[in-house]
Amino acid sequence: MASSSLPFTSPHLQFVPPNISPSKSATTSTSRRVVVQRIKASVSEKPYVPALAVAVSDNGEPKLPVKKIPGNYGVPLVGPLKDRLDYFYNQGRDEFFKSKIQKYHSTVFRTNMPPGPFISQNSKVVALLDGKSFPVLFDVSKVEKRDLFTGTYMPSTELTGGYRILSYLDPSEPQHAKLKQLMFMLLKSRRDQVIPEFQASYGELFETLEKELGEKGKSSFQTANDQAGFNFLCRAFFGTNPRDTKLGTDGPSLISKWVLFQLGPVLSLGLPKYVEELLIHTFPLPPALVKKDYQRLYGFFYESSGFFQDEAEKMGVSREEACHNLLFATCFNSFGGMKIFFPNMLKWIGRAGVKLHTELATEIRSAIRSNGGKLTMAAMEQMPLMKSVVYEALRIEPPVPLQYGKAKKDFLIESHDAVFKVKEGEMLFGFQPFATKDPKIFERSQEFVADRFVGDDGEKLLKHVLWSNGPETQQSTLGNKQCAGKDFVVLMSRLLVVEVFRHYDSFEIEVGKSALGAAVTVTSLKRASF
Repeated sequence: MASSSLPFTSPHLQFVPPNISPSKSATTSTSRRVVVQRIKASVSEKPYVPALAVAVSDNGEPKLPVKKIPGNYGVPLVGPLKDRLDYFYNQGRDEFFKSKIQKYHSTVFRTNMPPGPFISQNSKVVALLDGKSFPVLFDVSKVEKRDLFTGTYMPSTELTGGYRILSYLDPSEPQHAKLKQLMFMLLKSRRDQVIPEFQASYGELFETLEKELGEKGKSSFQTANDQAGFNFLCRAFFGTNPRDTKLGTDGPSLISKWVLFQLGPVLSLGLPKYVEELLIHTFPLPPALVKKDYQRLYGFFYESSGFFQDEAEKMGVSREEACHNLLFATCFNSFGGMKIFFPNMLKWIGRAGVKLHTELATEIRSAIRSNGGKLTMAAMEQMPLMKSVVYEALRIEPPVPLQYGKAKKDFLIESHDAVFKVKEGEMLFGFQPFATKDPKIFERSQEFVADRFVGDDGEKLLKHVLWSNGPETQQSTLGNKQCAGKDFVVLMSRLLVVEVFRHYDSFEIEVGKSALGAAVTVTSLKRASF
């Protein structure tokens, strides 16, 4: 339920985010385009962060120099197009940012961000690529979040029933507080259903994986996770099993197609460059092509959420607007986050190897036994390694990599090395994976360190875990843009780790790339032996 930018992208949220999986035809053109290779540990190159000269005041505290923001936007039309081609094809996303850091000797600079012409009217941004400057994007006293959920463009409201959804509203807009309060109400009222429904839905997932492993020797985690995740959300939030309705098992494919129409301009499907440029990066896909699919989803949510709509009316929100927001929060934010983050998290845990698996299994099973053999919230609080693993996965590959905000006034931004003046109206952009892997904040910043957040010193680092459009140590409120379901997402992620290691001692996987991030194939499951 993130109310931050691009819950589907991790992100390498490249659709295939969201970070992002349509009916059968859309699935075939995206999530099945994978290149598989046996998983093995690797450490990517650290982004270059130069050490600049720093003045020191009389009392010995560092006094950073004030500098002009480096970089430029190039010739109109040509500059944005060149940057778009570099971002998607010539360099790739990470190298695109790294090369500019090296060129300008700064983690703050000017550049263009996709999609550019002819989808967004203005592609110019000030990029913030370190852990010190990035958090200004959360400060709603300095930045506005109106219509910036997807970045420098906004998809047609025809894709959301004609309404500007909560994710696109700034906290200064009256409707923002009403809609966010509704989401808080839903999460609170259904909290007792979360653990049992997760166990039921993901118990079915494990049965599917084991059956396919026995028949084929391997099983796609993505396919099983999509169905299990959607079933869980509908059962937990509404007490409705989609399979028992007209929607059947079509929910995940319909969602993926609908999301593609919104995020296509900033995603890569793995198609030939010029085909992809013309198809999704130059002009928006016509909403009419996905209207019937959206109406099927809307009909299911409208029939299943009467209690939610009743509460909305009491708060002055129409039943229709409430339902469209509920659909978005469930399908785009929550389901999208599970679709992107769960495979990525399994990738990192699988890469860590048997030693970590054994430690997790031992900790998880011991805590459950000491709580009467039942999984509870209290039992999970007694699993520090498990909790750290989830936070570390959120740190190293956050499901919401891109953040935007428009400056409300002139103000100063600090990086580690300098101070920069931003002018009112300028668009600020942050690439979160560079901020959360800032080597000046995290030791071994490019590595997955499972116990990084264990103990007092580890917990102090949680303020630098930023996946939810705010620090992990901060709470989501009606007055900020932090994900309304922040704690819910963390709970879901913990439940996945717990359930995996309740059932299995260890597992082996193959990992490939797809437009959605990691394409995880399970090749071995060792059942629990102790």
